[in-house]
Amino acid sequence: MKKVAVVMGSTSDLPVMQEAIDILKGFDIEVDVDIVSAHRTPEKLFTFSKNAHTNGYAVIIAGAGGAAHLPGMVASMSPLPVIGVPVKSSNSIDGWDSILSILQMPGGVPVATVALNGAKNAGILAAQIIGSSDKCVMDKIVLYKEGLKQKVIEGAKSVNS
Repeated sequence: MKKVAVVMGSTSDLPVMQEAIDILKGFDIEVDVDIVSAHRTPEKLFTFSKNAHTNGYAVIIAGAGGAAHLPGMVASMSPLPVIGVPVKSSNSIDGWDSILSILQMPGGVPVATVALNGAKNAGILAAQIIGSSDKCVMDKIVLYKEGLKQKVIEGAKSVNS
């Protein structure tokens, strides 16, 4: 089975990115986690991005706050799908700087972007990408979505009682 790389700019991003890690592990998808700073470790960023597809990854989830260059820089060097997670960090302008840095990529360098601090959805999207060619993962996603539906149905019953 293919694995997912979850990278972030600093350890301060881990509380947000943990949701992606947890959801992927819940789908029994192998996850490798690392700190790769676009600004402080550019050589590591380059090596990781250029080699990710030959290291068994199917998808990369990259989270970053502030100027949030990590997802776009990874996408500029890797042929893999990259999912960007804008992180509202201590140096962030209400998260908008991170959102726009990840969302407004030039043509030819796509980054799928989830909501501010939306790492859980990044994990689900990565699983869906893998599930498109892995029936076992797809079956788990179908069950997960059914569980979401049942939670809403049960919640409606409690409101309507």
